[in-house]
Amino acid sequence: MNVLKRCISVFSLLSLVFLIAQCKGNQKEEKQENTIQKTDNVYINKKEYGTTSAGQKVDVYTLKNQKGMVVNILTYGGIISSLKVPNKAGVSEEVVIGFNNLEQYTKANPYFGALIGRYGNRIAKGKFILDGKEYVLATNNGKNALHGGPEGFHRRIWTAEEAKGGDIATLKLKYVSKDMEEGYPGNLTVFVTYTLNNDNSLDVLYEANTDKKTVVNLTQHSYFNLSGDFSKSILNDKITIDADNLVPVDADLIPTGKLTDVTNTPFDFRKPRIIGADIAAKDDQLIKGKGYDHCWVLNNQDKGFRFVASAYNLASGRLLEVYSDQPGIQFYSGNFLDGTLPMRNGGTYAHRTGLCLETQHYPDSPNQKDFPTTELNPGENYKTKTTFKFSVKR
Repeated sequence: MNVLKRCISVFSLLSLVFLIAQCKGNQKEEKQENTIQKTDNVYINKKEYGTTSAGQKVDVYTLKNQKGMVVNILTYGGIISSLKVPNKAGVSEEVVIGFNNLEQYTKANPYFGALIGRYGNRIAKGKFILDGKEYVLATNNGKNALHGGPEGFHRRIWTAEEAKGGDIATLKLKYVSKDMEEGYPGNLTVFVTYTLNNDNSLDVLYEANTDKKTVVNLTQHSYFNLSGDFSKSILNDKITIDADNLVPVDADLIPTGKLTDVTNTPFDFRKPRIIGADIAAKDDQLIKGKGYDHCWVLNNQDKGFRFVASAYNLASGRLLEVYSDQPGIQFYSGNFLDGTLPMRNGGTYAHRTGLCLETQHYPDSPNQKDFPTTELNPGENYKTKTTFKFSVKR
């Protein structure tokens, strides 16, 4: 009888151990399920967008988070075709200029939402000398080369690789620019990674390597209208640019080679300033640019990645902050928008209905020995990051 009782006791103990282990296992599985659910804070999906006249298929990737930010990116030109963020009432609205279809993007337009390369901004007379050899580029801005030429990165098909996890969703784009494409030397392999975070920020990481010495200056060319209403101009927005100096230009918008202090000029945006306050001033540089279309020399270049600029729309409450490790930023006030290009929902994009904040090196650096170099050698890695962070101020 005592033996039987002992056996029953042992069995009960084993059963209890088994139940405890099973309970712990269930808790572990529940914890794992909760972890998996947390990875759904940011989403990404892919759809066919259209086909070019050359028969190239173009996809659109949609990145979305739980805070109301949605970004659409095309494999054509790496274009941000749509970007929606909430206003102070919590309503998500479109804040970048774009078109409804691929056909419009393939027609001539001022680089709406596109990746720019090999060289953002202008190179004088479409020429530069590298190690004693002159390179002649494709020109597309009068006698100058602009934004990589007429068939620059903004008109190329990029391959894409998507990923998500935790609070981020990433889209890594790749393009291989062949030696002498648009006149630039070297086979250049380029990666641009868009990362949407759950704090309503979008990171843009640029990377490149080459097999021959070349020049590189990559940027992103989205036009922002933080009001969410593209029938309104951007003139009442407040801009901040952390820069003590400007890169002045000649009549062809090519740098003179000298830098000028912004103090007591319409170009002093070190404190928030309304764009339209002095845009019509009788200032030589404003006259040449037909408004703001200049590169600012950013402060604290030795600190690397830091705050560089912001834009704020009082009516919507939307605040855009820009962070970068680049030496310069081109602020463009949409001076050449002329009412000829169609808006998404009818009407046309009128004068100054979008603004650009393009982080970059200075224009024409390959021809300006005193500017920071844009040269890239074999074995070196070009790497730079810019973040566009959206929030609201009430």
